[in-house]
Amino acid sequence: MLQQKEREPLGAAELAWSQDTVAAVKAQFEAVVVGQHRLRQTLLIGLLTGGHILLESVPGLAKTTAASALAHSVRAQFRRIQCTPDLLPSDIVGTQVYDARDAVFRTQLGPVHANVVLLDEINRSSAKTQSAMLEAMQERQTSIGGEIHPLPEPFLVLATQNPIEHEGTYQLPEAQMDRFMLKDVLDYPTPEEEAEVLARIDRGVFDAGRQPAPAASLDDVRALQDAARRVYLDPAIVRYIVGIAYVTRHAAQYIDARLASLVEFGASPRASIAFSAAARAAALLAGRDYVVPEDVKSLAHRILRHRVILGFEAVAEQVPVESVIDAAVAAVPTP
Repeated sequence: MLQQKEREPLGAAELAWSQDTVAAVKAQFEAVVVGQHRLRQTLLIGLLTGGHILLESVPGLAKTTAASALAHSVRAQFRRIQCTPDLLPSDIVGTQVYDARDAVFRTQLGPVHANVVLLDEINRSSAKTQSAMLEAMQERQTSIGGEIHPLPEPFLVLATQNPIEHEGTYQLPEAQMDRFMLKDVLDYPTPEEEAEVLARIDRGVFDAGRQPAPAASLDDVRALQDAARRVYLDPAIVRYIVGIAYVTRHAAQYIDARLASLVEFGASPRASIAFSAAARAAALLAGRDYVVPEDVKSLAHRILRHRVILGFEAVAEQVPVESVIDAAVAAVPTP
């Protein structure tokens, strides 16, 4: 029986290099995007883990700017896909085009074949198109005309949805939302941050050709991904993660009866897997080679808000899912 080789722990030199590289990427991101510090961490965690991200916010909160800035900072190829009800799967993954001159079909790869892909307003596309995109996210490849085309590495999908517009939208099924590692909900900027946005517009910061040189390369990103996988995760932290997921599935035994009655479905094992990978990345971003309980707690909303499903009573009573998540986290002893 083959034994799996254990990953070597991070050395001091690797950790120092990771800190310097992450700091350079953060600095370039902040030079373009004002505020949105949690969004920056969310995007970097997605980049370091290869996990995809679902962003929810009203229009105009710099989602496209943030995705583009992240891609530019690491010399990655960036594509934006505007989802509409008439968008077809072939518009995303690609298709075969007939070349009349040579009387042959040629493969034309779609915009999903990029390192960072922004799916804007994913809930505007049909279920068939959503399914094709989510399949590409899961399998890391597309199939066109019977041929398999691997997606580039690293590969990160940022999908956005607008919570205030329901006309002509198709809600993502819970089973498909579960495939996103993180779901972040963005808020409006502070008055000071909004004033800084206007000042940067006046200074021409966002003009074409004004972006600085990339702070890192795709090889650096791959090295950071390898470093994140080798961040130490203590067995006590593993039990803590599994315990939180378990409580969401058996809420009536652990949290307030009224809150527990609102829960229809708890988090799947994908939540524990996401916690493990994202906590390691969060620790590396904080300059540590080990995970602490605060890393797990800080990610709880982003990992569980789209995995803990509440019933219609929660909607009627305007009980946010974050209240249930907080109760579940509080019910598990911190190691």
